[in-house]
Amino acid sequence: MRITLKQMEVFIAVARSGNVTRASETLNITQSATSMSLADFETQLGRKLFDRVGKRLQLNDAGHRLLPRVLEAVSRVAEIEALAGEGSGLIGQLRIGASLTIGNYLLPGLIGSFMRQHPGAHVALDVTNTRHVIQALKDFRIDAGFIEGFCHEPDIDALPWCRDELVIFAARDHALAQAATLTPDDLAGADWILREPGSGTREIFDNAVLGRVPRINLLMEFGHSEAIRRVVETGLGIGCASRRTLEEAFAQGRVVPLNTPFLDLSRDLFLLVHQQKYRTEGLRLFLEHCIANKP
Repeated sequence: MRITLKQMEVFIAVARSGNVTRASETLNITQSATSMSLADFETQLGRKLFDRVGKRLQLNDAGHRLLPRVLEAVSRVAEIEALAGEGSGLIGQLRIGASLTIGNYLLPGLIGSFMRQHPGAHVALDVTNTRHVIQALKDFRIDAGFIEGFCHEPDIDALPWCRDELVIFAARDHALAQAATLTPDDLAGADWILREPGSGTREIFDNAVLGRVPRINLLMEFGHSEAIRRVVETGLGIGCASRRTLEEAFAQGRVVPLNTPFLDLSRDLFLLVHQQKYRTEGLRLFLEHCIANKP
């Protein structure tokens, strides 16, 4: 059996994209060469690694078991090449996923300081909601993830990273902004502008208000806290977001926090790594940097 590095790279690209055409574009080789390389790889292994679902190639059980081992093999080869080269040392390219508050407010500075320490490194950051970060990690499309919600996947290590606080807020001239403190009935009578289901912020909010507020009048849902803040500024309703995302708006008086002592809106932010993911020297250094300099 003579498995080549190119065959393993093709297998990874097809597994990530679910499509031979997109994999060939990623690898900058022809579609026929991609198909032939994948077919040779499966022939040498004596088994199919994908099921065809419509036009999509989806990893079967054998493919799922093999993927982390192939990723490790390719990562180790990249480390060997880096040892023989100059500049970036063992860092190479890292793919990081983060939910919106972390990706927009916390990680950019950490990535910048990391890359200043390691000038040849390259860090690609994908910002999406918690549910999609977890799925990308399960599919080995990213090397590590940072989320605001919870992760219940048994194959993923979820490490508490730093603390955060959600806050309920309103326009400064909103009726609820005039009260010194609020009751659950006050919140039940308000119109709400909230994050979408699947986001960590929405999950924490739902857990906090469940059983404490009689009902929620959901007026609008958005995929970004900035959009929520802008609508809340108009006085249309009240919202809930990380205090970190609202500091400037609070300082300028565009919105104000509401006093809700009956709700616990504190939360942990989590760092995620797949248990089967091979931790390259570059990934290890990046995770250590983020832990040592957590905001």
